[in-house]
Amino acid sequence: MPTKTADRARPTYFPQLAAERLDIALCRASAAVARAADAHAAEEGLGVGQHLVLQMLDAVGPCSQQTLSEELRIDRSVMVSVCDDLEQAGHVRRERNPHDRRSYAVTITGSGRQRLAEAQTSIPAFLDGTFQALAPEERSQLTALLGKLLRLGD
Repeated sequence: MPTKTADRARPTYFPQLAAERLDIALCRASAAVARAADAHAAEEGLGVGQHLVLQMLDAVGPCSQQTLSEELRIDRSVMVSVCDDLEQAGHVRRERNPHDRRSYAVTITGSGRQRLAEAQTSIPAFLDGTFQALAPEERSQLTALLGKLLRLGD
């Protein structure tokens, strides 16, 4: 059983691990940002997934739940719940897809646009707080590197 003295003297290993294993560092950073985003979303009363769905619908127009799920990388079963909640709140409506009667098109409503606009106002401050350890140039560089890693724009 370790002593209290041994616990206080214990070296911190994670910085070394993160320096040696970029994959571990990236996973931990991603988890920390996800926790911050979830906490921010709880304060705003609009879940991260809900916000993303409203943002995409506002940007590209009506989409099937499958398209929303694939583009936003949200599991299909979770997407059903996200759309159900948004529909109950009056922020989206689901209608038969005129191009494929087997699926539904999800459309943002006026209420959804208003809710999105309200939520968007707090995003800059959230990002500034979450990434405060990085200078603006470093944030831009991180954005570019992550885009490259995720092969965005290919």
